[in-house]
Amino acid sequence: MHEHNRQLATLFRSMADLLAAQRANPYRVRAYRHAADELLALEEDVASITQRGELETIEGVGKDLAAKIREFLETGAIRAYEELKTPLPQEVKDWATLPGLSDSLVTYLYFRLGIRTIPDLEQLIRSHLLRTLPGFTGSEEQLLRAVQQLSPHTSPPQP
Repeated sequence: MHEHNRQLATLFRSMADLLAAQRANPYRVRAYRHAADELLALEEDVASITQRGELETIEGVGKDLAAKIREFLETGAIRAYEELKTPLPQEVKDWATLPGLSDSLVTYLYFRLGIRTIPDLEQLIRSHLLRTLPGFTGSEEQLLRAVQQLSPHTSPPQP
């Protein structure tokens, strides 16, 4: 077993698990898992394949994953993986106790939509986009009231 192949397969599997926990696109999750399996099945070191410019000839490795493989071979890390494994700040984790929000939805809001603060969350609720997200199970009005109790400097409810 070639060390680069094993290391990359481990990283891609971890990325798939983290993406699944964040409710990312299931096709993307499967792509990382498939690429990991293909890397482990290779009889040649992926670094040699990279040097020949043939990464995309590996089944399941497209432009995006090829770039991540090159990044790993050049730097020893994949920035996207480092970002994925960054834990949520405690104050953001606590949002899961608000009506209609779950751990996975809070993770999605933070990492995928960039909702980082209570005012950001309030703006999302007021935009009525939250109700379009799978996993939101509550009432926007109840959630807005709960958010306003957390932040006394918010504006009064709009009709």
